Amino acid sequence: MHGNVGSGDRGMTSLLSGERVPKTHPRVEACGDLDELASVLGACAAALTAGGDELKAEIRDIQGMLLHIGAALATSDDSPTAAKLRRVGAEDTGKLERAIERLERALPPLQGFILPGGHPSAALAHVARTVCRRAERRVLATGAGGTPPEGSRLAAIVAWLNRLSTYLFVLARSCNAAHGVAETPWSG
Repeated sequence: MHGNVGSGDRGMTSLLSGERVPKTHPRVEACGDLDELASVLGACAAALTAGGDELKAEIRDIQGMLLHIGAALATSDDSPTAAKLRRVGAEDTGKLERAIERLERALPPLQGFILPGGHPSAALAHVARTVCRRAERRVLATGAGGTPPEGSRLAAIVAWLNRLSTYLFVLARSCNAAHGVAETPWSG
């Protein structure tokens, strides 16, 4: 057994802006979910075997944005570091909207609910969608509660994550289509 204990071994960690917080702090929880989401997206991209170059590039861009969001959440608004970070904006959300529309144009319209699954890349995109929804809830929990103020950094992040979950649903359908795997309708 080592005599030296790392600074994180006592249940505390540092935010990017330097504050020490418990590892269960809402910002740390949200960052963990964003990291998990980026990892699942990496697995989804690795599983793509058909028509995947454009989607893989899009997924890498999304992973990069998740890192920017994680940095923003790990930094207090009043910290000097916050001013140096890239902010999520309406153009980022618009980019997701355009990607959703592009992917949907190539898909047959939905006739009902579908069960998550199909090709491994699609199944992983569905997992990413559920992790994204959790991350969105965790990001909301970092605020003062309720709806974040219009125009705030938090509101922009939440809007982007909300659109990302829709993108991931359409991505899952696209992955199945690209690999020739039929979706499984829910027969409830």
